[in-house]
Amino acid sequence: MNDTVTIRPNEGWDPRILVCACGTLVDTFIVLTERYVVIVDTMLNGTTAQALLAIAREYQGRRQLLAVNTHADWDHAWGNHVLVGASAETQVPIIGSRHCAARLRHRAARAELAHKRAAEPGRFDDVQLTPPTILFDDALAIAGGDLTLQLFATPGHTSDHIAIFIPQIATLLAGDAAELPFPFVESASTIPQMRASLERMAALNPAVALYCHAPVTSGPKALEQNIAYFATLEHHCRAALAQGAPARPPADADVEVLVSFPYAAAVPIELDAEALAGFYRPGHQAAIRMMLEYLDGSSA
Repeated sequence: MNDTVTIRPNEGWDPRILVCACGTLVDTFIVLTERYVVIVDTMLNGTTAQALLAIAREYQGRRQLLAVNTHADWDHAWGNHVLVGASAETQVPIIGSRHCAARLRHRAARAELAHKRAAEPGRFDDVQLTPPTILFDDALAIAGGDLTLQLFATPGHTSDHIAIFIPQIATLLAGDAAELPFPFVESASTIPQMRASLERMAALNPAVALYCHAPVTSGPKALEQNIAYFATLEHHCRAALAQGAPARPPADADVEVLVSFPYAAAVPIELDAEALAGFYRPGHQAAIRMMLEYLDGSSA
């Protein structure tokens, strides 16, 4: 366990964007505008959120602090209690989707927190599930003076996910709506949403794209790679179904063989597929099962 937060070296993006890394677990962002210092995601616990807050304060000056939740997943929003609420040393408005607030209030979030506390004693003991305080549905803009942060819904990975586009510098902060080698879909029924969100982000023609789970050098190309992944996945799954493959394979089935789409073929060549296999190979197998289920349902 390493919850140290560092600022990644700038690889050519606008210096008003700080990329903050919690080891190899997750990257989040701090955006410096004329009016605001905006923390994009609060990471996973009090330790990481306090570190982000300390970095933001270094750059704050006379500007107001704001925060944004891209979505309610544990590695993105479980530090919210450091910024708002009875135990917070300071009160920082947190902007998020209405779905994000609902997810953080849901019993499933409490169950996940209890599970993680049991699995990793001490790491999540201070976490208080805290919803964002400024809510919106489809879109919201933060007018920072020199920079405008356009927040917009990008569901698919989760129902509550939002991404951020900054038009003045053509920069996209994609959150988990895109990642490498491929993003994770919530369910079979949300595959169309995931693909539509990727297309929507690509249509913005960003000059710079940064992700929470991808190398900082990935750039906008990662969006096209993600789009291609789902197109290839659909192609293989359609062909398998046409040849009689079951839409819901048994639990012990080798679905990579079933649809002739091995994990290694799903990973862009510039990445080390084997190093990522522990996390992403099960994700690829889950995506195959969801695509088979989706295609069977859509055909019906």
